[in-house]
Amino acid sequence: MASRPPVSLPKLSRRSRVLLIIAAVIVLALLLGARLLDTYVDWLWFGEVDARQVFNTMVVTRIVLFFAIGLLVGGSLALSLWIAYRTRPVFVPVSGADDPLARYRSAVVGRIRLFGIGIPLVTGLIAGATGEGDWQRIQLFLHGTSFGQTDPEFGNDIGFYAFTLPFYQWLLGWLFVAVTISFIGALIAQYLFGGIRLAGRGGQLAGSARVQLAVTAGLFVLLKAVEYYFDRYNLLFSDRNAPLFYGATYTDLNAVLPAKLILLCISAICAVAFFAGAFLRNIQLPAIALVLLILSGVLVGVAWPAILEQFSVKPNANQKEALSISRNMDATKSAFGLNNVQYEDYTGTGQATASDISADTTTVPNIRLLDPNVLAPTFTQRVGRENFYGFPQKLDIDRYEIDGKLQDYVVAAREINTANLTGNQTNWINKHMVYTHGNGFVAAPANTIDRAVSNANSDGGYPIAVTSDTQNPTGAGINPANPTAPGISVTEPRIYYGELTNDYAIVGGQEGRAPGEYDSASSSNYRYDGTGGVNLGNWFNRLAFAAKYGERNILFSDAISDGSKIMYNRDPRQRVSKVAPWLTVDGDPYPAVVDGKIVWIVDGYTTLNNYPYSQQTPLGAATEDTLAGVARQANNNINYIRNSVKATVDAFNGTVTLYSVDDKDPVLKAWEQVFPGLVKPGTEISPELRSHFRYPEDLFKVQRELLTKYHVTDPQEFYTTNTFWNVPQDPTQEGGTNLDASGLANQPGYYVLAQAPGQSGTTFQLTSPLTALQRQYLAAWMTVSSDPNDYGAIKVLRLPTTAAGNSQVDGPVQVQNRFQSDSRFAQERTLFSNQSVTVIFGNLITLPVGGGFLYVEPVYIQQRNQNSYPQLARVLVSYGSKVGFASTLADALKQVFGDQAGQAATSPTQQQPTTTPTPSTTPTTPPATGGTGSSPALDQAVADIQSALERLRQAQQSGNFAAQGEALAALDAAARAYENAKAAQTTSAPPQPGG
Repeated sequence: MASRPPVSLPKLSRRSRVLLIIAAVIVLALLLGARLLDTYVDWLWFGEVDARQVFNTMVVTRIVLFFAIGLLVGGSLALSLWIAYRTRPVFVPVSGADDPLARYRSAVVGRIRLFGIGIPLVTGLIAGATGEGDWQRIQLFLHGTSFGQTDPEFGNDIGFYAFTLPFYQWLLGWLFVAVTISFIGALIAQYLFGGIRLAGRGGQLAGSARVQLAVTAGLFVLLKAVEYYFDRYNLLFSDRNAPLFYGATYTDLNAVLPAKLILLCISAICAVAFFAGAFLRNIQLPAIALVLLILSGVLVGVAWPAILEQFSVKPNANQKEALSISRNMDATKSAFGLNNVQYEDYTGTGQATASDISADTTTVPNIRLLDPNVLAPTFTQRVGRENFYGFPQKLDIDRYEIDGKLQDYVVAAREINTANLTGNQTNWINKHMVYTHGNGFVAAPANTIDRAVSNANSDGGYPIAVTSDTQNPTGAGINPANPTAPGISVTEPRIYYGELTNDYAIVGGQEGRAPGEYDSASSSNYRYDGTGGVNLGNWFNRLAFAAKYGERNILFSDAISDGSKIMYNRDPRQRVSKVAPWLTVDGDPYPAVVDGKIVWIVDGYTTLNNYPYSQQTPLGAATEDTLAGVARQANNNINYIRNSVKATVDAFNGTVTLYSVDDKDPVLKAWEQVFPGLVKPGTEISPELRSHFRYPEDLFKVQRELLTKYHVTDPQEFYTTNTFWNVPQDPTQEGGTNLDASGLANQPGYYVLAQAPGQSGTTFQLTSPLTALQRQYLAAWMTVSSDPNDYGAIKVLRLPTTAAGNSQVDGPVQVQNRFQSDSRFAQERTLFSNQSVTVIFGNLITLPVGGGFLYVEPVYIQQRNQNSYPQLARVLVSYGSKVGFASTLADALKQVFGDQAGQAATSPTQQQPTTTPTPSTTPTTPPATGGTGSSPALDQAVADIQSALERLRQAQQSGNFAAQGEALAALDAAARAYENAKAAQTTSAPPQPGG
């Protein structure tokens, strides 16, 4: 039967074509307009931070990738469609009385250019937009360097796996996509044009269709052979025995690796069979080749490794996997910087005496009482000043040398917090042009509190927080013993860039037109004169930012004039991430005063996930703990990390500076070739800046997590896991995602100023205890130095493993249980833990002292109302089996070690009341009745205790926090008087405090 004539579709009128073109332009503008606007705004921003080479390199690489991938995928499809059209049958028989494809065939033939060019073009655009994001992989391939280390199986340099292999796999993946889409396009086109017909038994396949489809399938199989070749190297990242260890196992090396070579050869033979079948017009050869490929893949690639694993490896795994485990241990230690960990045996059961504690001049005097994770509300209410100033949820710890004495401080920048604006402060001009910046650097000695309780306005139980700002640039007052002495001096205390500044600000401008920025109570007409910000003096930029933020005031406000600038992307982490997008940025930037200027210090990591045999570690899970107010890392798997870059962000100008602190890192070297001059050499780091470098917390957490396993040196012992450790859970907090069975999250590491065993003096360091596997007793204690002289030195005090329970050292959870079961603590908690007051447990710090471990935990109280803030109320101390609980660290130490011990924790500026003496003990059982009649002193003490209790209850009911502090101090004094009177009456020693 003859085919029906093609159906002619009506042609579009000229007007319709014009309307379609206009509609297409509008749609394209809507799709690309926002992206072009963001690109222009980013271009301006990169110019502000003098990093336009980063922007240019990223954009050029993305554009090249877009066109290259688009041309590969779209061009392959276009070629496939062109071949199918050119080789279509001349005569297409009609199946039955009607041809269901006639209409579609006519539509395509009538607009062959539209379909032949349009479909590949759209496909190429989609592919290009998908692949342009892989610009970092391409740049690392082009600029990769040698690691100087080889893998233990193939002998390739690690740089091959880090830089070269990922590119080959990426390219192979896009070739698979191109061939697959080409095959699908050819299949559809051949069917549409009659090269493939489904009529008759088994259908019919034209010779041209058979050739095209067979050749395309042969190319796919040939690519599969190439993939098998590279799959051999991927075995070094095998997760067959995960999570115990990663890397090529016995089965991978002895079954899967040979199988890959066999399948490579079979795939090459099958590809030749497809090509031969195409030109010999024999469809049986490709069919046989396809069956052979599938069957060999099942038998050789799956069945044989499974049999070997089940019947040979598993019954003897500890011996069979010893080589692989050994390789994994070596690679993991190298990749995560754990090669030079110093281990030292430590009994942990020493018996320090009062004289030992009093003679300690390094650790005990510097014990930290202030918890930066608790005190942000206290800083806000006491030194925050105006309502629009604020502090991050988590404060920071750093150290400064003042008057020749090194001291650790709780530090914070007093930032602008536009979220706290209220009333008329929230209008557009005030929010974006008046309240533009913070003012001041706040520091409080970490081991000192002001316990003056002489009147209702005293600072009882609070940090001695001093602000270095425009009104007090020298930071005087940080030392109460010498209030006029300079503290931490700043020459420019204004803060335009910080952790709370997540909105844009418009600064500068002409005098008389700009409204003036609020600077302080005595000066509210300040105009920014720094180098930060992007120029808003021209109408094009004003139009761009008005469109960016959807704010017409930027375009029409008369307050914006020549000299006006707009500040955006003001968060320090965000600025570093944009300048160096190849870095993983630490979650906790911290402010420091360097050469009189406030700068944010941000740690940057280079990471990989393809270091052979190294353990894959989820970054997010490893760094999760109970700290609030820090940015959480994405839970990406990594198996290599280096803290290669320290970045600073100027709080006034926003200048971003990157410094190299690990010149040996091959990944950093590669990026330095991509962006020459972006990272400054470490020799340009000033001594003052270097003195404020801290060992970064996220890196510490990752290494701590790995050390729980990789302190083991014997592969067979590693396989049994019985000597593994655990990161302890934080018993003072609840919540988080990295929880154990008890619902507790990991305890964070703590920065302390102390002297660990083997250290020559007081060192600022990051520490953490480690517990035994699935047990709560202490197994080790880890510290990393932040001192410039031995920065990054990792030391682990390793406790003996023994089955004897009496020689085990309690871990944080056990110590916290002991604290809460102590009779004195339990009794006093009932006094200040009620409906109006909340008890907050501070950081539980573990310190090696006198051959044992000293635990110290501050206890805070806070009223349950909106404007309340924590006050240090008590200090808990544990050493061995003894517990101290008092209002001062000195008194708590006396309870544990004896009266002489308190001298080590006392200095002229530390913990000393200005009037009422602080008792060394708290009452264990305060008398419940009016008097004893035994002595006037005892009766008076009982009366004083009852009076203090009544004052405390009244203060709690009225919500008077200062009165509560006075009542607690009076209760302590009365308790001391009671015990002294009782001791004098009975001529017996006071009861020995203990756990």
